[in-house]
Amino acid sequence: MTTAADVAPTTDDEPVLLDWLHTMREQHPVWQDRYGLWHVFRHADVEAITRDPATFSSDTSRLVPAGAPVRRGMLTQLDPPEHRALRHLVSAGFTPRTVAALEPRIRAVTGELLDAAGERFDLVDALAFPLPVIVIAELLGLPAEDRELFRTWADGLFSMQVDDPTDPELGPRVEAAMADITAYLAEGCRARRAHPREDLMSALVTAEVDGRRLDDEEAANFSMLLLLAGHITTTLLLGNAVRTFDEHPGVWDELRADPGLIPGAVEEVLRYRSPFTQVGRATLRSAEVSEVTIPADALVMPWLLSANRDARAHSEPDRFDIRRGLGGGAQLAFGHGVHFCLGAPLARLEARVALEALTARYRALPVDHDAVARAGGLRHYPRGILGTRNLPLRPVAA
Repeated sequence: MTTAADVAPTTDDEPVLLDWLHTMREQHPVWQDRYGLWHVFRHADVEAITRDPATFSSDTSRLVPAGAPVRRGMLTQLDPPEHRALRHLVSAGFTPRTVAALEPRIRAVTGELLDAAGERFDLVDALAFPLPVIVIAELLGLPAEDRELFRTWADGLFSMQVDDPTDPELGPRVEAAMADITAYLAEGCRARRAHPREDLMSALVTAEVDGRRLDDEEAANFSMLLLLAGHITTTLLLGNAVRTFDEHPGVWDELRADPGLIPGAVEEVLRYRSPFTQVGRATLRSAEVSEVTIPADALVMPWLLSANRDARAHSEPDRFDIRRGLGGGAQLAFGHGVHFCLGAPLARLEARVALEALTARYRALPVDHDAVARAGGLRHYPRGILGTRNLPLRPVAA
């Protein structure tokens, strides 16, 4: 039995993690680990925490010093009203209408990438990584040919194993991992301040927020968030989708026969395998959650993955059902409240277009388990991220 001296399981053994989350939801809905972090597991509690920034602040930098260097301009680390003003600055680039206008470009890039993929390919290398990177890079005004640089930087950041976020040695590691990407983006911001273009990065450096303009550090940090978050969610979502479909015989045939089922399947994948397993908050005052008092100045980790597997919110939550009929807000993979993912419409569009193209092009798209074995297995992300860095496939042409 898990005790308060332990830490949460990592994501590389998904069955163990899911079994642990089930136990915690039922027996320890609010639990403190060995590092003093408070974990919250039930859907209603997670939803309540994420919609209450006055109690559960997104600015964790005062408790996690490693986050302080990139707090300025980092939307995910800000609370209202500062958050509202900064989000408004870039939200025009992610409205449903603006995102819908990107569909022809997304469809064209998807086709080009699949044409170049070959008879057998790794989904992450061939499509799941380059597609969203190309799209967000073009929106920001960055050269898509730099995407391998972006991948190197992203891998460095997303590979960091963080057990204790309050570890003072974590700060220098984070700064080192971010040094190259922040320098690259700061240079781009300076160039656009001198010569604005028609792109999101130019909008960041030229627009005013509460009567002032963002400086280069704030604009670079915001650009970094858009670049990294703008691709990793779709990369994980596509990999999780194809892997989940492979585990459930008949689903691929259903989607091929009726592409109208794909949006619902995407929502179910987001619920079933939430790309980001948890988010972080810092209490501004003490709060009672499921009859447990969490003190002020505590780090709280609401588990999105656990909330999405809670039987109190979803019937038979461990059953994958593409006809579950979830609405956009019924699963919490994109968060909730003021920090609901800004790029959610884009991620959903990219996933739908990519899966439409894959199901039209391939009669079957099974995982190549021999190639997985030769590669030494699927390479999982560390704690906090549910998905794999590789997914070899054996496509069967339509």
